[in-house]
Amino acid sequence: MPTEPKKVLCIHDLSGAGRCSLAVILPVLAVMGVQPVALPTMLLSTHTGGLGAPARLDCEAYGHAALAHYRELGLAFDCIYTGYLGSEALVDLAAEAFRLWPDALKVVDPVMADGGRPYSGFAPSVIDKVRDLCRQASLILPNLTEARLLLGLDPALPDVISDGEALDLAGRLTGLAGRVVVTGLPMGKFVGCAGAGDEPFVVRHLHIDRSFPGTGDLFGAIVTGSLLRGNVLSAAADAAAGFVAQAIQQTPRTADTRFGVWFEPLLPRLAPMPEF
Repeated sequence: MPTEPKKVLCIHDLSGAGRCSLAVILPVLAVMGVQPVALPTMLLSTHTGGLGAPARLDCEAYGHAALAHYRELGLAFDCIYTGYLGSEALVDLAAEAFRLWPDALKVVDPVMADGGRPYSGFAPSVIDKVRDLCRQASLILPNLTEARLLLGLDPALPDVISDGEALDLAGRLTGLAGRVVVTGLPMGKFVGCAGAGDEPFVVRHLHIDRSFPGTGDLFGAIVTGSLLRGNVLSAAADAAAGFVAQAIQQTPRTADTRFGVWFEPLLPRLAPMPEF
């Protein structure tokens, strides 16, 4: 008989329009055979990438009440996966979940910067709190800008990064978390990611000259689902990077990039083989 699916507590924001955060993470994890449990940090009418000022509702109080309810129900989470935490209080919410379920796999996507600079509203105190959360993680998934901020480096980005430099950066981050994948690495004709904590690795795919919001969430969700299936980190990262590249290629050139990649038609490729 099929086994009960593993449960993942997903602590991310929820955008009504635009393929990012929980709007991407929930269907990806579900089709991969695990049960996502959504804990929105805030509700947004759209994501914040070029669609104007969204309507927003902070969910901090709801989040603490939800965690208490899940404890009362005796829910056990196999994984806690965190993303955008736009305030010190929301970082504390994620840390509370880590304390309540200490045996869960803890995946932190430290969503706080890109393109060589922190996001608006991420003061040094918030970055310090995110860094502390990373110290409690089993795996962190920073992009190159976030990796440099976590290490206290100038976040300005190099034009090209070599395999050796990528592996050195990932290796230095294992001082924060046991396992690391640094994403969005510019490697000439390629874009890559580098991992450390298990066997060091670099994954490269041809660079596609198109940019979309939410691709980091797509990558992180697939890595998380793959690890919960028992895959090694390098295989999980390779599968995730390949799927993101396919999703970008699947999205028509005429599509409004602000609304993210058209990943939905590709979801069946992530489904596990049926059990009989």
